[in-house]
Amino acid sequence: MALSDELPPPPPPKAAKISSPALPWRTRISIKIISTISTASRRRNGTVNRTLLNMLGYKCSANSTPIGGVSTFDITVDPTRKLWFRLFVPVAATTSSSVLPVIVFFHGGGFTYLSPDNRSYDAVCRRFSSSVPAIVVSVDYRLAPEYRCPAQYKDGFDCLRFLDDEQKRKGVLPENADVSRCFLAGDSAGANIAHHVAKRACESEFKTLKVIGLVAIQPFFGGEQRTESEISLASIDPLVSIARTDWMWEAFLPPEEGMNRDHEVINVSGPRAVDLSRLDFPATIVFIGGFDSLKDWQKRYYEWLKRSGKEVYLVEYPNMVHAFYVFPELKESEELIAQVKNFVHKQCSKVVES
Repeated sequence: MALSDELPPPPPPKAAKISSPALPWRTRISIKIISTISTASRRRNGTVNRTLLNMLGYKCSANSTPIGGVSTFDITVDPTRKLWFRLFVPVAATTSSSVLPVIVFFHGGGFTYLSPDNRSYDAVCRRFSSSVPAIVVSVDYRLAPEYRCPAQYKDGFDCLRFLDDEQKRKGVLPENADVSRCFLAGDSAGANIAHHVAKRACESEFKTLKVIGLVAIQPFFGGEQRTESEISLASIDPLVSIARTDWMWEAFLPPEEGMNRDHEVINVSGPRAVDLSRLDFPATIVFIGGFDSLKDWQKRYYEWLKRSGKEVYLVEYPNMVHAFYVFPELKESEELIAQVKNFVHKQCSKVVES
């Protein structure tokens, strides 16, 4: 017997340890700019320098002339609190008689930043509208700390009431927009809002509108306990850190007794979690990034929905950071758009034509 035959086989090669997400320079620079502006605008007294943000913000106006196959319009819901939404109407809405689902979208930004007319969110909603295709309603909810919880949830729910009112939506939505095939969607803080608006919708009655799906893209949840991902990715995640999220939660919560990070609006699956099993909660798809320090909270959310007996799907992008999908140069961004499209079509196929 040869010596080589007597030796044990060599161990399998170890996978290379990834110390940081593999992102193109264009994306890295964009994230660095976003992070720097966010940090610079936060004041020590807990307020936000809106003047600085308005100076450096990249905004765009609505345009009824189709861009990328989608027209946009800004619609006022309640002028007294400056509540409005940006409406995205794909060319398919005017060239086809087929009914189109309605996606009510809530942007991210830690409850304190951004708006539907931000260039990145205008672009991503345009992509959703064109690709699905769907009518997209991007809500400009009030921001913290000027308006604290539950203002954001109220604004989101009141937009559903607006869409459910036939007289109000007449002349606003195209005739083939089907509010009985309504989806709530959002990323980060927007996904948190989408969840809570979906919960309230389950507890309410509507004339026509029905929420049949929830798209939770890297939802912003948390708790008093620090998770492994919050600690291990603290120096790697370019957008999310414990210091930043703690500041945002403090700006978001009203200064009342019992309002800490274990409150049900933040730690949705924690010690004060509501009993979802009694609600007709919509089918949900949860997206997670491997380099998102919030991923442990997001997985807990998925597992909680599953334990509650809900239809829920989990999609993981191991090498992606928080908010990766707003960067169109990433192939994973295009993949996420396609997966949202498939989810919407799957849920719509279950709806029986009236």
